[in-house]
Amino acid sequence: NTWALDAVLADIRRRGIDTIFNLGDSVFNCLDPAGTAARLMDANILSVMGNQDRDAFAPNDVMRASRDYAFVSAELNAVQVAWLAACPPTYTVDDILLCHGTPHSDETYLLETVTEHGVFLSDTATILSRLENIDAKLILCGHSHVPRVVWLPGNRLVVNPGSVGIPAYDDDVPMFHIMESGSPHARYAILTRRDHFWDVESVCVAYDWSIPAARARAFGRPDRAHWIETGRVS
Repeated sequence: NTWALDAVLADIRRRGIDTIFNLGDSVFNCLDPAGTAARLMDANILSVMGNQDRDAFAPNDVMRASRDYAFVSAELNAVQVAWLAACPPTYTVDDILLCHGTPHSDETYLLETVTEHGVFLSDTATILSRLENIDAKLILCGHSHVPRVVWLPGNRLVVNPGSVGIPAYDDDVPMFHIMESGSPHARYAILTRRDHFWDVESVCVAYDWSIPAARARAFGRPDRAHWIETGRVS
């Protein structure tokens, strides 16, 4: 969703922020995968690999048969595919760990638990179990597309900034569930170190979301268009 990404990058430039991390799932949809990859590469933004980034260069049989894969594989050039494949699954800088899902799996939510009754914020013990052998004081994750800030014992912090371009979706794994941010804004987070603590500012950026929604409808995905326009699944 380059329209959302452009709005976020412009807001970042306006604020004078010079260190940017991208937590993955950058290109796999029917919007503008090549444009998104080009912007991230041109800006030299440190990116970790998401599960849907893997789908772009190492799809399973089901994914390979999908319309999304056909579109993305036709759009991306060889240099962009190689860039995706070179993104690490995790990255550590100082006492900060970047991952997409958990440090051990890009297909597992770090902060959420999916049940037959809905999706809930995981309890502390569950989150800690997903961070086994991880000592970082600040953990940045994505995957759920839902902004959250969670404090852990030992003055540790987990931050999910939300999604720049897809503010809601549904999924069948591990069982059917929905994820909703509640608004169509492009989301990111600003983190500022204060002594031994982190300030976290969750940012919601308005942009013309009718454009990517129209692109999704033209592709035959009215559901995805609705997600983009509302931040809701239904």
